Amino acid sequence: MAEEKILVVDDEEHILELLKFNLENVGYKVFTTNNGIDALKFVKENKPDVVLLDLMLPGMDGFDVCKEIKNNKDTSGTAIIMLTAKGEELDKILGLELGADDYITKPFSVRELLARVKALIRRLTSVKDYNEESFESGRLKINFERHEVLIENNKVDLTLKEFELLEILIKNKGKILQRETLLDKVWGYEYIGETRTVDVHIRYIRKKIEEDDKNPKYIETIRGVGYRFNPLDSDEK
Repeated sequence: MAEEKILVVDDEEHILELLKFNLENVGYKVFTTNNGIDALKFVKENKPDVVLLDLMLPGMDGFDVCKEIKNNKDTSGTAIIMLTAKGEELDKILGLELGADDYITKPFSVRELLARVKALIRRLTSVKDYNEESFESGRLKINFERHEVLIENNKVDLTLKEFELLEILIKNKGKILQRETLLDKVWGYEYIGETRTVDVHIRYIRKKIEEDDKNPKYIETIRGVGYRFNPLDSDEK
């Protein structure tokens, strides 16, 4: 397998040692740090593929680190899995809204964490491997190979998960896709009872591509079921 780079950020030494050992054991190149400031510096200088990011960190907490990474065009493509100690819903939702690609609650199974890392890297690779393909509808233009989204020829930055959700909806335009289906296709594992995750990401996609996100025309909500992408005519706003 390719030696993908993973940065583990946690202020608990035993967590760093545990994850470094297990991740290296399956072939990843692993780096560690115990604070947010050093983590952000490492990401900017070394561009890891994935960051396993604890929320409670000295110097700069995980939320701020995530926000900085995702708001920087040079590092926004870095995938982030947040490590949440309490598993509180608000922490999870805030992390997703800031651009985190996934989260796992402590205490966690190392086997589950490895599976999530593998699934995330697989999705990253699949995005990079798309053949040249584009889509245009109304004010929206997308180049799937370049991972580029334009609204009225202005570039819009989407997180990896947002882009993957939008891509799946577009490639199934006109079809109603259930939340559970979107979870399975994008997250790559059973995410039982967490359909709110899809809703959070859809809300943020709408804010970025819809002219009026409160009255969306591209992404239609099918109440109690899921979502459907509706192409627009070139002169329709």
